[in-house]
Amino acid sequence: MIFLYVISTLIAAFVAVCASFIFPQVITLVQNSDVRSAPDGIAQILKNLLINAVSNPVAAIANANYIVILTWAVIFGISMKKIAGENTKNFFAEISEGISDVVRGIITLAPFGILGLVFESVSTNGLGIFKNYGKLILVLVGSMLFMSLVVSPLIVAIFLRKNPYPLVLRCLKESGITAFFTRSSAANIPVNMELCKKLGLDEEMYAVSIPLGATINMDGAAITITVMTLAAANTLGIACDVPSAFVLCILSTLAACGTSGIAGGSLLLIPLACSLFGISADVSMQVVAVGFIIGVIQDSMETALNSSSDVLFTATAEYYSWKKQGKKLPEKF
Repeated sequence: MIFLYVISTLIAAFVAVCASFIFPQVITLVQNSDVRSAPDGIAQILKNLLINAVSNPVAAIANANYIVILTWAVIFGISMKKIAGENTKNFFAEISEGISDVVRGIITLAPFGILGLVFESVSTNGLGIFKNYGKLILVLVGSMLFMSLVVSPLIVAIFLRKNPYPLVLRCLKESGITAFFTRSSAANIPVNMELCKKLGLDEEMYAVSIPLGATINMDGAAITITVMTLAAANTLGIACDVPSAFVLCILSTLAACGTSGIAGGSLLLIPLACSLFGISADVSMQVVAVGFIIGVIQDSMETALNSSSDVLFTATAEYYSWKKQGKKLPEKF
């Protein structure tokens, strides 16, 4: 099940890269001239990653160097796991919940900021920017539909050797539609649990896999992070070769696995991926702002893909184990 979660997210990032290469997008930014630190190729990208991994973590926080912050967070987390007691774990859990509450508040107030950004962009660049936003939405939604209707069914078919579309369509109908309107994978967990029960799955299995999937199974988030990052790179004139795109796929997969299950959570990981190409925090946050502008459509489709695939891959993993044990799969899903 975890393998299906991770491999599907990686494939989703690859689909997004292919879509961005075929239909390159450009975003209208207020500030779009900061390309001084743009890497020349994969060699410089890997060198920057290695150098950043051992940079000063305090300076990284002050300068919003997300790669360094992520690296030291992983190191610090591994060390704390070895020595931390229950009280320490509870303390950090409460700190995490407090930060999440602040993020929810910021996202709640985001429409006011978006209104100002839209006004500034339209007054500066005219109504033509909405054409660019429309093209960007088409690339995002098209990639997500391709993932949900082509790639995910293909993965299910490979494992079960059976027509996957009855199961895929039921997951989209009973989970995806609800997630589309709630825009929260976490809020859709009870719906997914009920659907797993209807599918006859083992409760001990889906009671773990569904909450886990709401955290790490983020195909739509990987697509959003990848497309928006490559759009920013195109806007700034930064070339992205195939090896660099492969590194971006891996980074987007890891970032997507860390996406919060709240509305607009994936947008907050875009600066992390942008830093791979040396894009400054000021510019990458403008890309995040664009994401909030199109978020009504983008985030709804993203959550529908994320949440419906939680049930889809949970069912696939369990039905695959049934098949190996010689049990008969359901005739109808």
